[in-house]
Amino acid sequence: MDTPINAPLRKLPIGIQSFEKLRSENFLYVDKTALIYRLAQAGNPCFLSRPRRFGNSLLLSSFEAYFQGKKELFRGLAIEKLEKEWLQYPVLHLSLNAEKYDSREGLIELYRTGGEGITHSGRFMTVIRRACEQTGRRVVVLIDEYDKPLLRSFDSQELQHDFRETLTAFYTVLKDADPWLQFVFITGV
Repeated sequence: MDTPINAPLRKLPIGIQSFEKLRSENFLYVDKTALIYRLAQAGNPCFLSRPRRFGNSLLLSSFEAYFQGKKELFRGLAIEKLEKEWLQYPVLHLSLNAEKYDSREGLIELYRTGGEGITHSGRFMTVIRRACEQTGRRVVVLIDEYDKPLLRSFDSQELQHDFRETLTAFYTVLKDADPWLQFVFITGV
């Protein structure tokens, strides 16, 4: 089918990582929401390793909008017909992309939530549990660029060790928090 010459051009979403911006500002979007729905309904933690600049952050942003019940953003897409309830869940969307990660303290800042005497993993578990208790809905955890601290510290064995220890404690919480988790999606290289 040919597009009429006077049809308005759709904007290409180069560098757009926000599903809400993409949809609300009429950027071109290839509808993958049927797959998003399928993954969301599977009930298992998901890990996706894909190359950089492959749409990882946009995918997580799409999951975030979906689990926040933003039905209006999905108008005209496949998921609009598949999802019947459009429930709102508490969403913890963490991106490890923004920091330099040139010291242990840079990664530890991820955990600054207050509460003296509580371990970092204990703080994360508490946030998940309380979000579930306060909303009455299980929590969605989305983690983008899970491996960024390790990728940024290849030249330092000491930092690699520190980051591995810290991240292990962080990710182990997700296994133990299963009763309070609706969906977990982690992506990186």
